[in-house]
Amino acid sequence: MIDMRRALAIDVSADAVFAYLADFTTTEGWDPGTVRTGRLSGDGGLGTRYLNTSRFAGRTSDLIYEVVALKPGNSLQLRGENASLIAVDTITVTPHPSGRSLITYRIQFAFQGWLRWLEPLLRLPVTRLLDEGVSGLRRELARI
Repeated sequence: MIDMRRALAIDVSADAVFAYLADFTTTEGWDPGTVRTGRLSGDGGLGTRYLNTSRFAGRTSDLIYEVVALKPGNSLQLRGENASLIAVDTITVTPHPSGRSLITYRIQFAFQGWLRWLEPLLRLPVTRLLDEGVSGLRRELARI
């Protein structure tokens, strides 16, 4: 399993940051791998399901993501799965007294099938995807 995390601080209130990130359809704006994301069911809370079409390592595929853990205003965890990948995204937003917010973004990728044998080679593209995602988050959250 590939398990990575990044943190970024931004001059936006934690409430505004969490509201933005709790709507997983916003991945279209900040996640470089996302082609499109649509809500399949739910209201954004626990059990909400999304269809995410992503492009990674030259392949386009659909993942069904579900909100599996939620602490309103603080953290959100989504689990996505298809035949090739189980992905868990965990986003935590911590307010700072100065009005800044600290965002911790953790991804866990468990490749399935024949791709699991290529996992060591996929670490670099996953690292690049995470770093570009954090850059996208910084860019999009600065617009709030």
